[in-house]
Amino acid sequence: MTLPRPLRISLLALLLILSALFALVYSLTWRPAARAAAPVSCTAQAPVLQPGQALKVMTWNVQYLAGKRYVFWYDLADGSGPHSRPSSADLALTLDQVVRVLRAEQPDIILLQELHDGAKASDYQDQLALLQQGLRDVYPCSAQAFYWKAAFVPHPRILGSVGMKLGTLSRYQIGHAERLQLPQMSANPLSHAFNLKRALLISYLPLRGGGQLAAINTHLDAFAQGDDTMRQHVAMTARLLDQLQAEGTPWLLGGDFNLLPPAQYQRLAPTQRSGYAPHSELQQLAERYPMIPSLEQANGAQQAEWYTHFPNDPSVPGPDRTLDYLFHSPQLTLLDARVRQHDTLTIADHLPLLARLLLPLD
Repeated sequence: MTLPRPLRISLLALLLILSALFALVYSLTWRPAARAAAPVSCTAQAPVLQPGQALKVMTWNVQYLAGKRYVFWYDLADGSGPHSRPSSADLALTLDQVVRVLRAEQPDIILLQELHDGAKASDYQDQLALLQQGLRDVYPCSAQAFYWKAAFVPHPRILGSVGMKLGTLSRYQIGHAERLQLPQMSANPLSHAFNLKRALLISYLPLRGGGQLAAINTHLDAFAQGDDTMRQHVAMTARLLDQLQAEGTPWLLGGDFNLLPPAQYQRLAPTQRSGYAPHSELQQLAERYPMIPSLEQANGAQQAEWYTHFPNDPSVPGPDRTLDYLFHSPQLTLLDARVRQHDTLTIADHLPLLARLLLPLD
């Protein structure tokens, strides 16, 4: 049967429109490989880690240097936050404050999350480069990996480019690094193309005399309740740690996991529970490897000392939950750990978590 000419023309026009839309989305979005080398930079000759030395580590989600004077549209569960971006003045002020804290603490390895690079909402800054400029005398080496990148996102509160990455700074030599793609949240093909593509950034630091330390940086999904994305993220991370452990490679893992300790859900205000599961997916890692804070610390009488998240929700008066963690190989020995809370409450919606660890002798 031959279709009427007007219908043929309409179908052809529809096909052309769909093809053009596909080509446009393809050109605007990013499709990272499942596993790829990650950029590493060392601006000066950096020392090599020594077996048996103490190592100070920090993980901090710096909230793209936006500061704490805003309630962004995504900060409220219904997407009604009034702000779309920070001011240029606040970006500059927060950069100075982050540099101040990093200089005061001077960790050996810093795992940073939510660093913008090329995003309209932060004046197209390369924020890792800006931090390096203020810290180049302390941190000669870095590694980085994007987990959100698009030339244009058609969301009404974005309407421009996005770029967000993990950044690892090191006082010690980084031999090489790689990016591992984490499973993506279920979505229709159009949303899937523009969504964040969470990842693990693994930096390999050589040890004098042979071997290497794997320093892993990550930021797990924040909007994945309702499916098993978080379980998949934790399972894939656990497989990586099991592999490193089997190879005899000492490792540490840190980042914003967007997961509560297994017993904090019940203590959280009911209005704040929507982003989390009653039975935390974190349990799998917490039972398997040493975690900072420990389950006892995160759920004990002093748990407030281990809160790392201060939401931008006006109904929350201060830090009220733990979302950021450090895990480490049993080959490493924990010396001490803490959350720097006293002077970081106005810098970002997350607080820096620090630990000192003793590397194995061989």
